[in-house]
Amino acid sequence: MPDWLRRLTALGASPTDSRELRLRKSVLVLSSVLMATFSFVWVGSYAALGLWVSAAIPLAYQLATAVSLWTFARTRRFQLFRVSQLLMSLLLPFALQWSLGGFAASSAVALWAFTCPVGALLFVGARQAVPWFVAFAALVAFSGAIDPALASDAAEIPSGVEVSFFVLNVLGVCTTAYVLLQYFVRARERALAELGVEREKSERLLLNVLPVSVADRLKESEQVIADGFESATVLFADLVGFTPLAQTLPPDETVAMLDRVFAGWDALAERHGVEKIKTIGDAYMVAGGIPAPRADHAEAIADFALEMGAEVERCAGQSGVPLQVRVGIDTGPVVAGVIGRAKFSYDLWGDTVNTASRMESHGLPGEIQVTERAYARLRGRYELRERGTIEVKGKGLMTTYLLLGRRA
Repeated sequence: MPDWLRRLTALGASPTDSRELRLRKSVLVLSSVLMATFSFVWVGSYAALGLWVSAAIPLAYQLATAVSLWTFARTRRFQLFRVSQLLMSLLLPFALQWSLGGFAASSAVALWAFTCPVGALLFVGARQAVPWFVAFAALVAFSGAIDPALASDAAEIPSGVEVSFFVLNVLGVCTTAYVLLQYFVRARERALAELGVEREKSERLLLNVLPVSVADRLKESEQVIADGFESATVLFADLVGFTPLAQTLPPDETVAMLDRVFAGWDALAERHGVEKIKTIGDAYMVAGGIPAPRADHAEAIADFALEMGAEVERCAGQSGVPLQVRVGIDTGPVVAGVIGRAKFSYDLWGDTVNTASRMESHGLPGEIQVTERAYARLRGRYELRERGTIEVKGKGLMTTYLLLGRRA
């Protein structure tokens, strides 16, 4: 769109307007300018024929439109501008037709009144446009009823001029309606395209928070999402000594280092088909077997855990800062669901979650500590070493194991 036209259609717009309201305002401004421009033909032609009353009617519309546009630009009172334009576009074409002596003598100039219900449909709305169309139809019927009386006193207009005006009226009304619809549809298409881009952004953000299947369920229903899983494997990990280390580093280096580590773990989680649940500080939680159950959830988490240390070593080598990871794993039943209305999250609850967290907090730097339940699932394919019996907060004495690697 040319700059001058963009500035013109933005007349009376407010920064607080919605996209829909800005579109309706611009369509009305464009409609008013188009009709005022076409009116020059009728003003000049009727003046040249000496029909001063008939020439005065479109001239009055031009002057009134100029005043209403100026007022709208200053006050931004859209409703006043809208009603005044609708009334003028509805009444003045009929007044012009009556002044000329009816349908034939005026070349059916009342056709211009049809821009009123069309315009109302575009910049008011479908339901609100109905009364304007009814008013247009009533005036057409009334004009037909009084046409014989008007025709008897019709102005003397050359037949060639009448035919030319028939052509101009038909083309003018059709052109105006087409231009308005073209502008409106193009603006709607641009808005829909922009909305599609924003929807894709929102979709990506949603999938960064929730698993795909859970996000789909959340979009389809507002009901609480909660699922029970008889068997899943939960892993907690944290970076040993990261809190005191962060106090010695600038904030940007601290965040950058943590981002590198977690980004690497995110890639590992995606590759092994396990679900990242959340991060809390320098702690990282992931689970296997949810939200889609899988028989090898313990093995998937074990493979993931065995590669976490190597990823931390790679990041430590890049930053030159020594880092170690401590991991805890447990297998068992869990409850999963979405909580919150603002900044919602997908989370897990149950004894398995709490125990996996205890395995991490009571673990050893650089080691992967697992419970007896996890050991029973993994011992056939993985090398594990019994750590012994340890006192676990909230759980008492527990026999735990250290995951060393896959069996050859």
